[in-house]
Amino acid sequence: MAAKEINNRQAYHEYFIEDKWVAGMVLLGTEVKSIREGKASFNDSFCLFFKDELWIRGMYIAEYSLGTSNNHIAVHDRKLLLTKRELRKIQNAMKDKGYTLIPLRIFFNEKHIAKIEIGLGRGKKLFDKRETLKKKDTEREMKRYVK
Repeated sequence: MAAKEINNRQAYHEYFIEDKWVAGMVLLGTEVKSIREGKASFNDSFCLFFKDELWIRGMYIAEYSLGTSNNHIAVHDRKLLLTKRELRKIQNAMKDKGYTLIPLRIFFNEKHIAKIEIGLGRGKKLFDKRETLKKKDTEREMKRYVK
């Protein structure tokens, strides 16, 4: 059974991604099973520091369909696992005004462990979003003519 990769396409539309990190997540068993089924969403989720630990807030992982009374809560804060050096680097980068940490994708590594890729993003203005869309359209047109 191939595990699904869940991407946050909206993040690239809303933010300029400056840097990326891959972190582990503290998950329950039913959460992992739901992610394997591709039932997770990044809508309105973001990362924050609390007592020098990195947490993700607002990430939705659907309840596991075959779960019992021990099923997980769909939306709650989940701890992200990074080294102390990476956490310090992220904290220093976030001190700059306008930066935020956004979840970019959830995937399973070669050891079948759930990982999350987070990115340091700076918000785009409306004209930046339009410029990005124009650029994508022209690239798509060029590919059409090349074929």
